[in-house]
Amino acid sequence: MKAQIMGNPSFSHVRVDLAPGETVTAESGAMQSMSAELDMKAVTNGGFFSALGKRWFGGESFFVNRFTNNGSGTMRVTLSQDVPGDIIEMPMASGDVLSLQKGAYLAHTGDLKLKTAWAGFVSWFSGEGLIKLKVTAGGAGSLFFGAYGGILERQVEGDLKVDDGHLVAFDPALKLKVALAGGLFSSLFGGEGFVTRVTGSGRVYIQTRSIKGLASWLNPKFR
Repeated sequence: MKAQIMGNPSFSHVRVDLAPGETVTAESGAMQSMSAELDMKAVTNGGFFSALGKRWFGGESFFVNRFTNNGSGTMRVTLSQDVPGDIIEMPMASGDVLSLQKGAYLAHTGDLKLKTAWAGFVSWFSGEGLIKLKVTAGGAGSLFFGAYGGILERQVEGDLKVDDGHLVAFDPALKLKVALAGGLFSSLFGGEGFVTRVTGSGRVYIQTRSIKGLASWLNPKFR
């Protein structure tokens, strides 16, 4: 399999070339175009009850699509996300784990398992929901995830404050807490309010724009 991310960072899409016998699994509705001979099969996202949990609590689709090349030559499928922004490909080896916030998952290849996990009230308070998506590698594979705007990778060693709606993915070893952006007066009157405090050692992925911010900017213009 050969995957190439194009159009970064504003209008990213993934071009996946599948050799005979290869498969890529993608979020429902992610397919932009595909070779006519490529086989597509809709399956539940990890079993009925697991798929139901991902749909209602994790912000993911009940069904995912599996694209398989059952022919004799290379075939292509192009995948994209609903919002304009960046997409990242993360190679994963056996035992690797990454937590995704709702709506970030796009596609994967190889032996990757997607499960919903309790995110805690901190995540809910920061506008990300009570459930997160946990991706675990049983073997080698690649994970594709995206967000609105660009995506920045940061290595946390200690503490990092992230504004609500900007956290995309993080290492599960990191702890999330609710905190004020600054002092009480500055937080309440400076427009930042409460933020997510990320504590520990590990990677975080942060989006440069937020849908909540876009909605706040657009709403007054439609009145």
